[in-house]
Amino acid sequence: MSMTDAIGRIQSIEAQLQQLAQGARASATPSSSAASSAAALTDPASFASALSSALGTSTSSSASLASGLSAAGLGSLLPAAGGTTAAAGVAATGTSGGAVSGDAVVAAAKKYIGVPYVWGGTNPAVGMDCSGFVQRVFKDLGVELPRVVSDQMHKGTPVASLAEAKPGDLLVSYGGEHISIYLGNGKAIDAPVPGQTIQIRDAWEKYSNLTSIRRIVPAGA
Repeated sequence: MSMTDAIGRIQSIEAQLQQLAQGARASATPSSSAASSAAALTDPASFASALSSALGTSTSSSASLASGLSAAGLGSLLPAAGGTTAAAGVAATGTSGGAVSGDAVVAAAKKYIGVPYVWGGTNPAVGMDCSGFVQRVFKDLGVELPRVVSDQMHKGTPVASLAEAKPGDLLVSYGGEHISIYLGNGKAIDAPVPGQTIQIRDAWEKYSNLTSIRRIVPAGA
């Protein structure tokens, strides 16, 4: 079997393990079949057997491969018996933001002050555009957002007005042509235009050009 085939089958196993983990968490008693199955797979011998079945190899060969995968980090996908948390390696915070707060978003955004605007940029070492900057800030906090404003502006929950905006909210303007992060007290931070850098400014978004306000994570102070 080629390495590519092995990786493909391994990914299939990962998906099965995640389904088992979800079943174990949904059960109220540790004696449930889902919990028992998930717990069994945390045992190296049991995992090697399951891997052997999926790969179509001998158990001894799969045991060696399972050991190597565990060292490489696949073992972190296996839930502890009766565990209640998501498997490690799976993002703990999705698009809802989990435990991340608006204040954390503000702090993460300020780290990039001075980074130049680069159209299409996503790398702070080179430069970022407005949506690349927003995506990077939230990614730093474990929250995945789409790459472009037209998609970002549909994430999270709507905020009715600028007067109700809180630190960490996203301000979308000009029909989705620009996006910034609200800091509170009439201030925002963004990657503005070519020739300028990421900066804090007075929020120029007004009802005449403000398209929407989105709250991705719980409001800041």
